[in-house]
Amino acid sequence: MKNFKPAILLICIFMLCSNISAKNPKWKLVWKDDFKKNGVIDKTKWSKIPRGTADWSNYMSSDESLYDVKKGNLILRGKVNDNLEQDSVPYITGGIFTKDKFTIKYGKVEIKAKLPNAKGCWPAFWMLPNIKDRKWPYDGEIDIMEHLNHDDIAYQTVHSGYTIDLGIKDNPLSHATAPMDKNGYNIYSVEKRPDKLVFAVNGKTTFEYPRIETDKEGQYPFDDPFYILIDMQLGGSWVGPIDDTELPVEMLVDWIKVYEMK
Repeated sequence: MKNFKPAILLICIFMLCSNISAKNPKWKLVWKDDFKKNGVIDKTKWSKIPRGTADWSNYMSSDESLYDVKKGNLILRGKVNDNLEQDSVPYITGGIFTKDKFTIKYGKVEIKAKLPNAKGCWPAFWMLPNIKDRKWPYDGEIDIMEHLNHDDIAYQTVHSGYTIDLGIKDNPLSHATAPMDKNGYNIYSVEKRPDKLVFAVNGKTTFEYPRIETDKEGQYPFDDPFYILIDMQLGGSWVGPIDDTELPVEMLVDWIKVYEMK
């Protein structure tokens, strides 16, 4: 039996190290955009978000005045539409996503940005699955950051059939808010793992959303590859009415980085 003790010891050490690594993973940078080329959005990485019927997308526009890259920042704008003959909506907003160009299955997404403050202003960083055989909310949604009006907090949320249709938002907790510098740059992040999502603002964990044992369907639909959305939104049932006197607004994105676990 003495011959087995070293092997048993090595196995125990390996299991302990694996557990520590899972709790405190090391990350390898695999994708980034630091927006260094003035006036140019990298079309190999990003596409403009088309208009839709949801609150967040009903003013999305490809108008060039809403997009810029300057002084190392991506700039996305929201403003009153001053060309109603060309487009009938009262406001227009800019947004980009990596749909069909880049996705991440498991890893960490970080975004450094400075957000605008205005009544009816709703900038967001979030993720959706790059699949076509399921529909929202069953395919899942990861909101890395949403900001409303003049708030000095950021909202971070998980959506799924489990949280929306079944309404189970506290087992486990599906959302949190975190303080942020509303007049400066902040770093917003999520770790997308097989067992949980870990949200943070400026490197401080805000909350975790774990996979749990349950007989309810759709609790953790986050194993598919997800793409990234960055958009400057205006108005909607959640954020409320828009104050035209506070427009236009600009969201400045310094960089976005994506990591995989080593």
